[in-house]
Amino acid sequence: MFKERSHKKELLDGDNIPEKDLFQNLKELDTINHLLGGYSITFKALKRVLTEDKSYTIVDIGSGGGDTLKRIFSWSKKQKLSVNLVGVDLKQTCIDYSERTHPNPEIKFICDDYRSLQSHLTQIDVIHACLFCHHLSSPEITELIQFAQNQNATLVINDLQRNWFAYYSIKILTRIFSKSYLVKNDAPLSVLRGFVKSELLEILKNSGAKNYSVRYKWAFRYEVIVYAK
Repeated sequence: MFKERSHKKELLDGDNIPEKDLFQNLKELDTINHLLGGYSITFKALKRVLTEDKSYTIVDIGSGGGDTLKRIFSWSKKQKLSVNLVGVDLKQTCIDYSERTHPNPEIKFICDDYRSLQSHLTQIDVIHACLFCHHLSSPEITELIQFAQNQNATLVINDLQRNWFAYYSIKILTRIFSKSYLVKNDAPLSVLRGFVKSELLEILKNSGAKNYSVRYKWAFRYEVIVYAK
C-alpha cells in the first residue's frame, strides 16, 4: 500500500464535522506538528525565500487552526522581518477557531478557496502550504503550482513523505495518546496520501515550473520551494 498514493478521503475533508470534534483535532495537529519538527521546516524554508529588505505578504493556504501563522508571526519578529500574514481556509469553523484562539490584528483570516485570493489581496509574495498538498490530487497540486507562478509568488510546500515507518509510528502514537477520532483516522491516512520524491518531481515537471528545489527533511517530510518567475 506504500507504492502509490492513497486516494481515500480523510474525515477532515468531509462536511458537517461537529465543532468540538474539529477543535480537538486542530489542537492536536498543532502539537504533532510542533513535536515532529514541522514548524522548523517552514522557518528554514522561509529564511531562504525572504532575502530582500522589504515587506512580504505571506498567505498560508489550508490554514486550519491558524497555529502555523501564529508561529510564523513570532519567528518573523525574532528575525526582524516585515511580513503581512494571511490565512485562507474553506471551513468557516476553522476560521472561527483561528480568530478565537489566536486573536492578532496583524494576522488576517479569510474563508474562501485559495483560487479566489485575487478578490481579497492585491499582493501575494509567498504562498505557504503546510500539510495541505497531501489532501490534493496530483493534477490539483499542478494547478496550485501554476496558480502561484501566475501570481508571481513563491510557493513553499511542507508535506509528508510516504514511508512505512512513519505510517506505523503515527498509527501507534495516535492510538495511544490522541483523544480525537479525526486524528486517529486521518494521521496515518495522511502518510498514505503523502509523497515520494519522484512523484513530486513529476508534478513539478507537469506544472512547467523551472526554478525549484525538493529536499527531504526530518521527520519524514519534504520541503518544496517553487520560486516566483
